Amino acid sequence: MLGYILLAVLVIAAIYLVYAYNALVKNKNLVAEGWSGIDVQLRRRADLIPNLVETVKGYAAHEDKLFRDIADLRAKSISGGTVTEQSQVSQAMTGMLGRLFAIAEAYPELKADANFRDLQEKLAGVEDEIQLSRRYYNGAVRNFNTMIESFPTNIISGFFRFIKADFFEIGDQAARQVPKVEFNKAS
Repeated sequence: MLGYILLAVLVIAAIYLVYAYNALVKNKNLVAEGWSGIDVQLRRRADLIPNLVETVKGYAAHEDKLFRDIADLRAKSISGGTVTEQSQVSQAMTGMLGRLFAIAEAYPELKADANFRDLQEKLAGVEDEIQLSRRYYNGAVRNFNTMIESFPTNIISGFFRFIKADFFEIGDQAARQVPKVEFNKAS
């Protein structure tokens, strides 16, 4: 009789081990999927930037350093990197785009340019998508990290070497704001 009880306990433990391992894998894949969504939106933003810069250059050619800085950040964004590195690049890019739009405020004819307004609208949409993707990713990271730290899955995650994922965070409080994009309708 003791043998059957021991066998039942071992079967239940094995079933739980498989369940917990599969749940960890599932959550790890949700984190990867979430990161992929952020990456797609960051690339969409990076693809809009050259057109936006070229449009502004036509009106404010003397802002060459800003244009070079934006191009450098765009290259860093496209090259990828860790979540922390991409978060820092995204934060810097948000600041640079804010400066770019501040320059645009000084040129009423630029603000009235249909191409510029279209690019502003597209960028605003991409920024919203980045925010939504970031929320999804951070929720997946939260669930995955909770599983890794919770008993008894922490034992299984340690044995199979699952490591905590990084949140996609914006450190600077001022950078937490989406770049101000105004849609002035010209007559």
